[in-house]
This record gives sequence, C-alpha cells and structure tokens, in this order.
Amino acid sequence: MNLKIKNPLSVFIFSFCLIALPLFLFPINLFPGEIILSINGTEQTSEAPLSLSYFIGLGYEASDMEYIKDFYLTARGYALAACLLLGIPFLISYRIFLNKKS
Repeated sequence: MNLKIKNPLSVFIFSFCLIALPLFLFPINLFPGEIILSINGTEQTSEAPLSLSYFIGLGYEASDMEYIKDFYLTARGYALAACLLLGIPFLISYRIFLNKKS
C-alpha cells in the first residue's frame, strides 16, 4: 500500500487527534500530578499519576471523589502532556515536510 500524504498540517492534525483521543477518553494514569485531599477539615497533598480523562470528567466515579478537593498536573505532567500531544505530531509532520521538500 503506497499512501501519499502531502500536507504536513493535515498530518499534524490527524496524528494529534489519534494520540489525544485515547489519552482523553480512557483513564490512563500516565501524567505526574498532585491530589489535594480534605478529610475532617485538614488538607493533605499527595503525588499520584493522573489521567487527562479526569480533567474532562471521564474515568472516575462520583464516589471516588468523596474526599478529593482538587487535583492538578505538576510541571513534569504538563511537560509530558505537551511532548505527547504536540511534540510527537510535530515530529511526524516535520518528517512529512522534509520528505516533501526533497
């Protein structure tokens, strides 16, 4: 099968969607984050791997969030998310651009 892809922007958008869909739809705990627990008026912060699906409300039950006040990604989590969501599609589309150029 000889597939000819010529537009790097369309390759970037396609590969971004291909990578983003599983990360946002399935609870894949991959990204470093912190969870703030509030138990009896005291707050505790604990490090835990988080999924991007948690931020759009998928992948957890309401009962799982009983004592959780907030959760967020750390700087390492944001960097990993940027590398996966933007870096890999950029490298793929850059490869297409270079192949098209020569």
